[in-house]
Amino acid sequence: MLSVTPIPAFSDNYIWLLRQDTSPEACVVDPGDAAPVIQALEQEGLSLGTILVTHHHHDHTGGLPELIERYSPEVIGPDNPAIAGLTQRVGQGDTCRVLGRRFDVHEVPGHTLDHIAFFTAGIPPLLFCGDTLFAGGCGRLFEGSPEQMYRSLQALAALPDDTLVFAAHEYTLANLRFAQEADPHNRDVADALAETQRARDHSRPTLPSQLAREKRINPFLRCADPDVRATASQHGNTETDQSTFATLRAWKDGF
Repeated sequence: MLSVTPIPAFSDNYIWLLRQDTSPEACVVDPGDAAPVIQALEQEGLSLGTILVTHHHHDHTGGLPELIERYSPEVIGPDNPAIAGLTQRVGQGDTCRVLGRRFDVHEVPGHTLDHIAFFTAGIPPLLFCGDTLFAGGCGRLFEGSPEQMYRSLQALAALPDDTLVFAAHEYTLANLRFAQEADPHNRDVADALAETQRARDHSRPTLPSQLAREKRINPFLRCADPDVRATASQHGNTETDQSTFATLRAWKDGF
């Protein structure tokens, strides 16, 4: 069985460690720092066979040189020459095999132009989405447009409802505080915020989330909801779902 555990890095990053019970080979996703990865692998007696990379930002790629030198893994990521050490460059519609599982690649530009996500079907399905979809939120638009990010989130929202969402940052508490402002009558948001606060009070990760839950609590996936649109209209254009998203994202940037 495939298991996934978080390796905390920096102040709020998660490097996801994937392993099968029947093999000492492991995979990590977005290793911004090599040291905690090496520590986790040595502690568990694992070898690193594969690295998945979602985009080029340094807090997702900074550990690559040391990990490549030490383990010589397969390194799979977006077709961006700025990411050194990739052994397989992938894009929309491509697939790769990791620990015996098929992973589908989705291009999800917005946070960056090269951003991709990795999805594997199963019970449950798993989504490794970097800085595109967060629990209760979405990534900032450093390179892409609101239109691109809106379409990317819609593509991820079309995945199965039971998909577990493995985002790359522990941003849930701040995201849900914004969600409560954007969607103030949503009881699911209030419940999720209380649950998240309890988890963080005990230093527990709030990830993974579940896609069905995100559709209930994440305002960036709820741009068609009348309450969200009404609240967002106080901050900008909400004529369409896409313009509502752009307004929400700009509001969140200054929240």
